Amino acid sequence: MAKKQNKKPRKKAIEVKNKPKKKKRAKKRSFGFFKKARERVNRLKFPIAVVLSLAAIVSFVLVLRSLPSPKRLSSFTYPASNQIYDRNGNLLYQIYNEQNRTPVKLEELPDYVIKATLAIEDKNFYSHFGFDLKGISRALINIVFNRRLQGGSTVTQQLVKNALLTQNRTLSRKAKEAILTILTEIFYSKNQILEMYFNQIPYGGTAYGIEAAARTYFGKKAVDLDLAEAALLAGLPAAPSSYSPFIHPDRAKTKQEIVLEKMMELELIDQETYRQAKEEKLAFASPAIKIEAPHFVFFVKEQLAERYGQQAAERGGLKITTSLDLEIQDLAQATVVTEVAKLKRAKVSNGAVLVTNPKTGEILAMVGSKDYFSEDIDGKFNVTTALRQPGSAIKPLNYAVGLALKKVTPATIFADIPSCFSGGPEIYCPKNYDGLFHGPVQVRYALGNSFNVPAVKMLALNGIETFIASASAMGLDSLGERDPAEFGLSLTLGGGEVRMTEMATAFGTLANLGVRKNLVSILKVEDRNGKVLEEKQFDNGERVLPMEAAYLVNEILLDNSARSAAFGSSSDLVVKNHPEVSVKTGTTNDKRDNWTVGYTPNLVVVVWVGNNDNSPMGYVASGVTGASPIWNKIITKLLENQKQEWPKKPVGIIGTSVCNLSGATQPEEGCQSRYEFFIDGTVPPTQSSRKQVLVNRETGWVIQPGEPDDNAEWQEHEVITDPLGAMICLDCPARDKPVTLRY
Repeated sequence: MAKKQNKKPRKKAIEVKNKPKKKKRAKKRSFGFFKKARERVNRLKFPIAVVLSLAAIVSFVLVLRSLPSPKRLSSFTYPASNQIYDRNGNLLYQIYNEQNRTPVKLEELPDYVIKATLAIEDKNFYSHFGFDLKGISRALINIVFNRRLQGGSTVTQQLVKNALLTQNRTLSRKAKEAILTILTEIFYSKNQILEMYFNQIPYGGTAYGIEAAARTYFGKKAVDLDLAEAALLAGLPAAPSSYSPFIHPDRAKTKQEIVLEKMMELELIDQETYRQAKEEKLAFASPAIKIEAPHFVFFVKEQLAERYGQQAAERGGLKITTSLDLEIQDLAQATVVTEVAKLKRAKVSNGAVLVTNPKTGEILAMVGSKDYFSEDIDGKFNVTTALRQPGSAIKPLNYAVGLALKKVTPATIFADIPSCFSGGPEIYCPKNYDGLFHGPVQVRYALGNSFNVPAVKMLALNGIETFIASASAMGLDSLGERDPAEFGLSLTLGGGEVRMTEMATAFGTLANLGVRKNLVSILKVEDRNGKVLEEKQFDNGERVLPMEAAYLVNEILLDNSARSAAFGSSSDLVVKNHPEVSVKTGTTNDKRDNWTVGYTPNLVVVVWVGNNDNSPMGYVASGVTGASPIWNKIITKLLENQKQEWPKKPVGIIGTSVCNLSGATQPEEGCQSRYEFFIDGTVPPTQSSRKQVLVNRETGWVIQPGEPDDNAEWQEHEVITDPLGAMICLDCPARDKPVTLRY
């Protein structure tokens, strides 16, 4: 591509004609102190100017002395390889520095490869002298006023930074970059600079240069790239880890579309060509380099890029020791593959697993899909870091908030009857998963059996804003990033999207009796000389939930009798020889996401099954036929040779007998009782009593608050009132058609 010729001579920035001469300023008198001060300043002007000039000269000389020669751009300099290990020293991934760098001539590249790159990186490349002032100004405005980082570097600057300098953001490095950019523009033609850019810029992983990138991502030569493929590759140099189709295929596609839009905006392609390229289905090649735990490896690489810069993350000669346990990883991966294959008839095509140590937050296994290299399910997509709806798996956090605020106890009765809730854009009338209503239900059994109506009442009692603030403090950061007004009471049934990594953090908080530990993937980073750049120092975490509330939730979720009505007594939620495991399932109403989350004080296992394209599943129900078998096999194996470890009971927890039916702490005669735990100071004297209530003469039904009281009379009955005012009569005739309540 030849240089563009300027048709018109450049105008002076400012032209001043007939500039009037300055009038001589009249001398002002100086008296006393002011006259002497001015004389001293005048005497100092010359020596100060000399000192400043000498300092500037010395600084410039020092910069020049350490300046690499721009002549090095014409020869390749090979970086050192990075090595990523698991916690036991097993190699997960190595970037081989001697591979994947193949030079190509500029004239050999298709025209749209060059146009796509210049459109997104440096549209004024052929008209500037190394610096794009408009781009720099635009970047500064975005950083200062919009608080959004944006690059303003030209192709020449990027070439200099990547080939000759480090990624350190210092004034010295910036000065060197400016000088080298000018020298590069002097020593080389525009086409030479562009050719060196295409041969030396990193495109992610081991791919340096457009030829290596074409072979790495599409299994073809650069000369054979089509427009859609060229546009995707053009977007990679800006952030290879963030836009890699092997790590984030969704982001890669979005970036490709931005490149195509830019080309159309600059009239490099027409609208029809843009549409065809945008809709083209890209076929990616499988990575040829051996890699273990690929989703985890790329998860770690992305963190390295954020901490040390893209260049160091790709070719810095680093040795990275991670938290992963390859043995656990292999177990989890094999289990997902085997069990998902059994779910084909249920229209389930994928599964994901996250295993962590809640005491430290260390990630022990990360299975982002059943097969990273599978094309039919977009296996490169990492479900563990993606936003999905958690279904009822979020309910324990809701009840934990209610217990912490002392709004309920495990024996509190909720009226599980047809109920509607107003206050949002429309009336919300939840139904239970089994389509039934269960009358008076204590919190222990409401949570254990995952009944929906009591959970919605619990959220109404807590308040949506309070719950979101508490849940985000426990680990569900995605909820805290959104406006609470966006959510309704269906949030407690999984109406808000969260990540598996966040669920692992939140349930790890429960396992830690209310102490949050953020997830950890990198334990140690060493440079090529063995110098330790960072080593994880574990802290005590942050208490975000009272330990008593966390303990009660843990104790309810390990109680098999509390969930038997919905799941049976011998489901996959029961772990052989380990009754101390707490567990919760979750399935979204539209059957697009199916979860099981289970934990002990030493282990958290989060499992998801579904479809990457978000299509609904078939007959999977309540987690027991989807995620639970995977969860059970993994956690059973991991606990096989471990001693039972029950949740540690805080001193603030006391126990007493309550009535099975009414939850009364002073059981009446003839009532079967059970033992229940309470936070000290929350044990109620009784939860059931005989009292006068309005009853419909014809039906014998208790008239609920807000119902018409025609044909009513006062009668004495054994009545329980739930925290939201709904009444349950224990000795009234059965209600065939219970009325709807509004709160």
